[in-house]
Amino acid sequence: MEPIAYTAANGWLGTFWLLPAIPLASAAVLLLLGKRADRWGHWLGVLSVATSFVLGLTYFFTLRGLENRSGVELKLWDYIGVGDFKVDLGLLFDPLSAMFVLLITGVGSLIHLYAVGYMDHDPGRRKFFGYFNLFVAAMLLLVLGNNYVMLYFGWEGVGLASYLLISFWYLKPSAATAGKKAFLMNRVGDAGFAIAIFMMFAYLGTVDYAEVFNGVHKLSSGVVLVMALLLLLGAAGKSGQFPLQAWLPDAMEGPTPVSALIHAATMVTAGVYLIARSHPIFDANSTAQTVVVAVGALTLLMGCIIGAAKDDIKRVLAWSTVSQIGYMFLGVGLGGAAYALALIHLLAHGFFKAGMFLGAGSVMHGMHDQVDIRRFGGLWKYMKITWVTFGLGWLAIIGFPGLSGFFSKEPIIVAAFEREGWTAWLFGGAALLGAGLTAFYMTRLFWLTFHGPERWTDDIRHPHESPKIMTIPLILLALGSVGAGYLLSTSVPEWLTPVYGSEHTEHEPVMSHTVITILSLVMTFAGAGLAIALFNKGTALAEQPAGPLVVAARKNLYTDSFNEAVFEAPGRYLTRALVYIDNRGIDGLVNGLAAGVGGGSGRLRRAQTGFVRSYALSILGGAVLVVAAMLAVTFG
Repeated sequence: MEPIAYTAANGWLGTFWLLPAIPLASAAVLLLLGKRADRWGHWLGVLSVATSFVLGLTYFFTLRGLENRSGVELKLWDYIGVGDFKVDLGLLFDPLSAMFVLLITGVGSLIHLYAVGYMDHDPGRRKFFGYFNLFVAAMLLLVLGNNYVMLYFGWEGVGLASYLLISFWYLKPSAATAGKKAFLMNRVGDAGFAIAIFMMFAYLGTVDYAEVFNGVHKLSSGVVLVMALLLLLGAAGKSGQFPLQAWLPDAMEGPTPVSALIHAATMVTAGVYLIARSHPIFDANSTAQTVVVAVGALTLLMGCIIGAAKDDIKRVLAWSTVSQIGYMFLGVGLGGAAYALALIHLLAHGFFKAGMFLGAGSVMHGMHDQVDIRRFGGLWKYMKITWVTFGLGWLAIIGFPGLSGFFSKEPIIVAAFEREGWTAWLFGGAALLGAGLTAFYMTRLFWLTFHGPERWTDDIRHPHESPKIMTIPLILLALGSVGAGYLLSTSVPEWLTPVYGSEHTEHEPVMSHTVITILSLVMTFAGAGLAIALFNKGTALAEQPAGPLVVAARKNLYTDSFNEAVFEAPGRYLTRALVYIDNRGIDGLVNGLAAGVGGGSGRLRRAQTGFVRSYALSILGGAVLVVAAMLAVTFG
């Protein structure tokens, strides 16, 4: 595969630095003006992201019209210049970054519009939109950076903004804890990413994409493997993949628009972008690719199993995001043509998952912020727009024929069966099983929420549909849930040819494509049918005795307990021990020495009485000692 070719920025495309600059400027205005912007600040937030979307469309079609679509690189200024090592603050607009720009700003604009209604009565709405704009600006910088340092700037900006948004209602202890958890767990992955960048500098002397990709084949397989695994660690942290997935469901403590933005269009896709952008590094080491596939397969099954045991509507959707990102990791790990398949699923997922999260917010809006699906039921009669739009998202995510999920997820399952050897059965089987489990737990969610008997609590008397400012984004996202998959599947592979090339090694799957598709549909309909049969009449309103698998799923398969026992508790005790050593050992030594000097000087000071007879006696004593010493030396 030929490396990405860059051309000098010229003409209209030379202004694409405006994409992150506009929401960043809006965030600065909203956060610096304070309460003076309360009346109109939310509309400025919406307008800034919508403007970036319009500009993104313009740049997209401009790039599409060029004969050479390899990309346009824009150098802003020099950042580091030490000897031969140079890092530019620059941006790159190529087919891969263009796709992410449209997803971030397009879906982000709809979520911003929805948030105007959702946060209507929140006194901190203006500040919320400031953080929202900051998040979008950081994500745009992440995907538009022309080297790994620029990508890392956006990476850390997204981490900061996510902390501010997840813990936005920081007076709630659970929200403050969730924000801190997300921040700290992401630091683990970020450390791996940073070390990978250090390795690029140490072994290649550069962090520029083109130069790194050209030089990676000169490195030993061990160095490439370590570099790739460190990049994978960073990607797993941002995208909530095993073993760093625990923060993602807890991020539901933030306002629902935050959940939609993080889980659908932005933050969780950053890890997929990192691996997709770094594809020459992973292509150079088959072991690294296998590890990515294994992480994706394991995570997608974990997300399905845990999601099936949750009763909080947003947490079910959160675990479904963990699972669907697992499919994307599976795709980018397979390499070759599967890179495009993973990105197709990423884009399609942005539509139906954002629609379902916003639909969940609509349900909460009409049910006095109730989140327990065991206490819903029959809402289709009261929230018809939310019911229809959420239903289309449900059909899309389970892979119903004709909807976007069918066109984006099924090819990944087929590609998993194209691996050589027994791993085809292992990873293909995991993807196939995940399809059935996805249909089960998502159908359970949909049916308990909108169908069956009404199981509301006494404080809910009149469920109602959300206002138009919230339902219009739902309708637009539902349209994407229906048609995006087919449109993307027919256009994205060709669009990404300048990035990934057009020649890929094809392997014959262990089963024919038709058989795999039929098996996938059988698993999907079986999972959905089982869920309807079990929950058509509702479910118990109280916790019931459950088997060991259900108990484990309710406890997140004990992953939180494992992290606490293996990492958190030893770290806490180590910190306490170091604090004790610091206080009693190091500080004790320093303070003791100071006290000794001070005490000794105090005692010596007492000898200075001011009486002449005392000083004369001291002189006499000294003279006697000197004479005695001399006599001892002479006659000794």
